[in-house]
Amino acid sequence: MGVIRKQSISGSIYSYVGVVLGFITTGLLFPRVFSTEEVGLLRVLVSYAALFAQFAALGFNVVAVKIFPYFRTKDDKHHGFLGLSLLVALVGFAIAVSIYLLLRPNILENAQEKSQLFVTYFYFVVPLIFFTLLFNVFDTYYRVLYDAVKGIIVKEVYQRTAILLVIFLYFFDLTDFHQIVVLYTLGIISPSIILFISLARDNKLVLRPDFGFIDKELFRNMLSVGFFGLLSSFSGILVMNIDILMVDRMLGLSAAGIYTVTFMFGALILVPVRTMGKISSVVIAEAWKNKDLKTISDIYKKSSLSLSVVGLLLFIGIWGNIDNIFIILRDDYLPGKMVIFFIGIANLLDIALGVSLHIIVNSKHYRYLSYFLFGFAILLVVSNLLLIPRYGIVGAALASLVSKLIFNIVKYFFIYRKFGMQPFRWQHLSLLAIGFVAYFMSTFIPALSGVVTDIFVRSLVIFVLFVVPVYYSRISDDINDRIDSFFAALKNRN
Repeated sequence: MGVIRKQSISGSIYSYVGVVLGFITTGLLFPRVFSTEEVGLLRVLVSYAALFAQFAALGFNVVAVKIFPYFRTKDDKHHGFLGLSLLVALVGFAIAVSIYLLLRPNILENAQEKSQLFVTYFYFVVPLIFFTLLFNVFDTYYRVLYDAVKGIIVKEVYQRTAILLVIFLYFFDLTDFHQIVVLYTLGIISPSIILFISLARDNKLVLRPDFGFIDKELFRNMLSVGFFGLLSSFSGILVMNIDILMVDRMLGLSAAGIYTVTFMFGALILVPVRTMGKISSVVIAEAWKNKDLKTISDIYKKSSLSLSVVGLLLFIGIWGNIDNIFIILRDDYLPGKMVIFFIGIANLLDIALGVSLHIIVNSKHYRYLSYFLFGFAILLVVSNLLLIPRYGIVGAALASLVSKLIFNIVKYFFIYRKFGMQPFRWQHLSLLAIGFVAYFMSTFIPALSGVVTDIFVRSLVIFVLFVVPVYYSRISDDINDRIDSFFAALKNRN
């Protein structure tokens, strides 16, 4: 866990800097600067780009993590693996854009009535697909080189800062909305350009693939991993974006804008698992190669506990301040209150299983994850079709909760039956009890004058009532080690 812990700490710091920037952008400025329809447009553009960029990767992002250990060399050329990745990406991009353009009539079928703004900016998705794809290639390459933090910094800090500056231009009436969409698009594509320059500066930009290194057995293995990787990764990105796309299609851009802003608060819980997953996936792949089941089991258990601690604290902190959140947001966003609750619970289910997804995808049974994710995506589509017409955007959140519950139950029993591993211990029950008590006690705090004061006092009380018993009951050794290291660093400074 040494590499994982070190990069998770630094990665988490940058991720939460990105969270703060994202909160300022999406939570504070979006509702005040843009209409709900304009917010919906900006989110829908990114969702379509992410969906088609993931398809364009043709599963090679999974190949990179799983197969790269066989390409690794001491001279840092790695048999031209980056060049091979880019070659596959270019082929995939041509296919993905062709499909996107062919589907134009279907995508815009209801847009004339409910999402006219998206019709205007339909073609902006094409450059977003290309540069999102490039970022995914470069970020994955840095990850397999045990540098997961670089992509996090560029994506979570640089990109969000650029978008924040763009929004300020509109806030101070220095640009019109069309110019904002153009600048917003440039902000979204900037991380791929930065990583390209970084690779060149670090002398890692080896673009000539060593096809002679790839024998028939390795080629067949790459094809197999790539096929199932395409199925799993595309299903995974579909899962992350299908709700917003279906809300837009069924309810319109305005509803999509409300869902985007309120969804963000529930999604904050997933930040630590994304950071840990980026580096742990590479370590788990190496452990599977060396048949080191003990290391994998340890990562599974420790990640579940440490992520559950952070995730539950975030959830009770958000829900404990729910009234303050909607004082900050405009009244237009009140229909999304329960979206925050249901998305938060759904994401708690995700983090409770730690890095389970990475354990499956890097094992010899990786094909099953493709089936699970495909089933998950189908389940999400069906549940959204059933629940959105009846409950609106809250129905989309409920669909995510039900679908994630079933998906995580399937993952849990699969790993237990195939590998004899399960992450849960008595500490999880103690953690839930501590979380409930901390939240319950915070409800006795009267509403204080001033939103900032109320948030500060309420959050501080929740934090103390949660962290102190978690620390002294030693629920998570990793969490305790981080707290001890923090106070040791403070003591050494003095």
